[in-house]
Amino acid sequence: MIMKEKFLSFEEAGFTLPQEEVLELDSANEKLSIGIPKETLLQEKRIGLVPDAVNLLTNHGHSVIVESGVGELINFSDNEYSECGAKIVQTATEVYNADIILKVSPPNIEEIKMMKKNQTLISALQLKIQTPEFFKELISKNVTAIAYDYIKDEDGIFPVVRSMSEIAGNASILIAGEFLSNLNQGKGLLLGGVAGVSTTDIVILGAGTVGEFAARSAIGLGASVKIFDNSLHKLRRLQDKLQTRVDTNIINPKALQKAIRRTDVVIGAVRSKDGRTPCVISEEMVKMMKPGSVVVDVSIDRGGCIETSEITSHSSPVFIKHGVIHYCVPNIPSRVARTASFSLSNIFASLLLEMGKYGGPNKIIFNNPNIGQGAYIIKGKLVNKAIADWFNLPYNSIDLL
Repeated sequence: MIMKEKFLSFEEAGFTLPQEEVLELDSANEKLSIGIPKETLLQEKRIGLVPDAVNLLTNHGHSVIVESGVGELINFSDNEYSECGAKIVQTATEVYNADIILKVSPPNIEEIKMMKKNQTLISALQLKIQTPEFFKELISKNVTAIAYDYIKDEDGIFPVVRSMSEIAGNASILIAGEFLSNLNQGKGLLLGGVAGVSTTDIVILGAGTVGEFAARSAIGLGASVKIFDNSLHKLRRLQDKLQTRVDTNIINPKALQKAIRRTDVVIGAVRSKDGRTPCVISEEMVKMMKPGSVVVDVSIDRGGCIETSEITSHSSPVFIKHGVIHYCVPNIPSRVARTASFSLSNIFASLLLEMGKYGGPNKIIFNNPNIGQGAYIIKGKLVNKAIADWFNLPYNSIDLL
């Protein structure tokens, strides 16, 4: 008798049929309404989004409201913004109807009063110039406020701070070259020198990002560079990044005094993590400098690292003390505002696209700690303990929210 062979089903044999792949739907995606008002701070020429970035955002379905004339100081016309999909409005009040307000400088009290309830503000914090009234006004509007200079990227770097520091470092050398000229009461030196003529001596105080890019520019022009910093680790790292041998020194009075006597340019690029920048060069050292030499104190926004430094403006950028030309403008990137705006725009456009994917500003704050740490007010609750302690304001833990 012939037995018939029994064929088992896939399930009986322990197999399963391959299933059709199901893609996850991006249900969190939200269309954002972004407002770009004109900057009211006197010397602020930078803008948050250039036309190309507006085009990127509108192509992803987001709407951008731009105040007329927002880019005129850096040669962006209303027509360029309009062609990239922005809605052009005539008044700041209309811009403040957007759900997200993007500003380079912090809003003043009058601008905060134009804001509506439950809006999101993305701007610099600039804690040193703020008052308790600034935070109280924001809290009363029940807004969410994010300080872009406190936001980190995936590598743990503050992208806005680094970007502006790169610009300030490069620009500081160009500024020094400008004021070494006879036309600006300088020594009449060409930065870097030529064949048969001694090179220009430059001392850079600080081996951070500003110091690194100042050194790159100076070396590229052929100048002789000496870099001082208190951190041997920073000096060694900078030496590796520059990929060339430069004179690096730990800050000590004797070596610094010797370098100051000989130098033609001093770039102050010292930063402190908290509080005022430490004073590295005393007034007595400045008196030892050659007449007509130049000091560019990039650290002036935190008090300056040179004792004779005093805050100046773009309209009147220098003063002469003890025969030395001092350039002490706090906001150097605004001097090259178009370049700075493109750099900021690259960062902000990516941030806003990410916000849209997460489902809005409040969701990204709680789901992305790198961005969340930039939030100092969430729906009218102050969540930054340092601000709360400094201005004696009620504090709310972000974990409880």
